[in-house]
Amino acid sequence: MSRTPSTMLALGTEAPDFSLTDANTGETVSRDDFRGKAGLLVAFICNHCPYVKHIKSELIAIGTEYGHQGVGVVAISPNDVENYPDDSPDKMALEGYPFPYLYDESQEVAKAYQAACTPDFFLFDPDFKLVYRGQMDGARPKNDEPITGADLRAALDAVLAGQAPAEAQTPSLGCNIKWIPGNEPVYAQNT
Repeated sequence: MSRTPSTMLALGTEAPDFSLTDANTGETVSRDDFRGKAGLLVAFICNHCPYVKHIKSELIAIGTEYGHQGVGVVAISPNDVENYPDDSPDKMALEGYPFPYLYDESQEVAKAYQAACTPDFFLFDPDFKLVYRGQMDGARPKNDEPITGADLRAALDAVLAGQAPAEAQTPSLGCNIKWIPGNEPVYAQNT
């Protein structure tokens, strides 16, 4: 199991646009569908990653809780499904996420966000400016830290309160994105 950290995209970056198919509904979901929300949480995940499996229940809880509070929540799977068929859209639809779970077939959205690992979290304010990127919490497979979502929850609470999250942010850590051979972005060369 590889351990790849987030790239830590610059705070203040505008949320890159996306228009991708939701594996749950077959409908197209775009960034601008979340205009007018209290914020936008974009999570890069996949089905087979042990890091994602480890935090899946908490991600569902966070997505449900903060979705009810007006935050837009979306997950995106960018993995190469030819070499990782467990991450295919038909299997994505079986995961049971209560928010859109989008398939980034070209991997261009993952590149635009400079996503590097699964899970990789990006939280934007109501103006689509990046205010948090990093870990959900310190829990990892095979460590003894409880899965609380503390880091991500604190950032979400700050956004809901109209405040900036703490600037000290810890990179997420997970499996590297499974790039289509020859499609690896420059920032992922060292993963």
